[in-house]
Amino acid sequence: MDKKARRKPEIVIIGAGFGGLAAARGLRRANANITLIDRQNHHLFQPLLYQVATAALSPADIAAPIRAIVRGYRNTRVLLDSVVAVDSAAHLVHLESGTALRYDALVIATGARHSYFGRDDWAGNAPGIKTIDDAIKVRSRILVAMERAETDRQENPATRSQHLTFIVIGGGPTGVEMAGAIAELTRHAAGLDFRHLSPSCVRVMLVQSDNRLLAAFPADLADKAKAALEHLGVEVRLGDRVTDITADSVMIGDERLSAAVIVWAAGVKASPAASWLGAAADRAGRVIVKPNMSVPGHPDIFVIGDTASVDGAGGRPVPGVAPAAKQQGQFVARVIRATVRRRRPPRRFIYKDYGNLATIGRKRAVADFGRTRLSGFPAWFVWSTAHLFYLSDFRSRITVGTQWLWSYITFDRGARLITGLGDGMMPTTVWSDDPAKG
Repeated sequence: MDKKARRKPEIVIIGAGFGGLAAARGLRRANANITLIDRQNHHLFQPLLYQVATAALSPADIAAPIRAIVRGYRNTRVLLDSVVAVDSAAHLVHLESGTALRYDALVIATGARHSYFGRDDWAGNAPGIKTIDDAIKVRSRILVAMERAETDRQENPATRSQHLTFIVIGGGPTGVEMAGAIAELTRHAAGLDFRHLSPSCVRVMLVQSDNRLLAAFPADLADKAKAALEHLGVEVRLGDRVTDITADSVMIGDERLSAAVIVWAAGVKASPAASWLGAAADRAGRVIVKPNMSVPGHPDIFVIGDTASVDGAGGRPVPGVAPAAKQQGQFVARVIRATVRRRRPPRRFIYKDYGNLATIGRKRAVADFGRTRLSGFPAWFVWSTAHLFYLSDFRSRITVGTQWLWSYITFDRGARLITGLGDGMMPTTVWSDDPAKG
């Protein structure tokens, strides 16, 4: 047997999100060398990022070091690096550090980023939330806005009103959850922590270009979500399109509204994997893959998660959600294991849809499980249980569960820290609660 026959296959996984980690876990006992690459040193539970942005959780509650997660995988190494190109002809992955990695099988699980539909100039004024840094910046902007409103209580009533206006753009699950969480944070903080603010001063608005929220949910659950948001005091504007965004305002149709914080939750686009591979992509930039998640013409390259476009039951695209990414990672691991063992691999990925969930505040949610539909507290309990289950480690589940219970009982959000902003973002007025000092 020659050296080439004896060497172990080299498997490269790009991205340590839900899909990438599921693939690594499925290959942890394979007779192969696994290299897991990510730009960050931590795995992030993105569905709860909005809770970091609204001070319900701390970053460490929803993130875990990648090396700690794969510590027991003896065949796996981790690289902190960024991919700049893939040479499919030479079977090489080129990294920003200058390294070129050879692969026998490549798994691309690089996720998605924000899409501003051709208006990338809006990104600085209306940040989305995809990373911990994004969430911390949004959290700090919200808290600074309230501090400024407290400072301006006498000097400038018009500016004070602007400081207490928060606009979320996008009516999907992220936008709905974000708007509800901002409403709870700002109204309860205004009533409990600030002497010169009241909940009635705060204005939270959710803007959606479609005529309904939560397009993936049944209409009756979407209506219940809208009612729950309005119960929290959120203004829901449906059928309104945003036409311009500046640092302190949003143009909705012909109306310009001043706002202290603007959050983008209206769309995403896939990572540049399609351009790396020269592969066909859909309108969102996702690589159109074969039923076994491989790239047409490249049976040794697999694309999964938010980066992939594949049809599920009934010809409908598999949604870009965490359960789908995990299932695809597990499936691709089975394909690669079978190939390494020279056995017949499974031919088609079959997505098991466990339903859709969205939460609105501390005790309201909507859940769609096909024939079974839930709303209110029962749906919130299911949502909480499901999200705790998907957290990466036992410690995070205990920490997050305890924090949620404490917040539910006391309304307190313990992560109200202003960090990550430059001096130009901070209030310049000397603060005082002494009535004699104004």
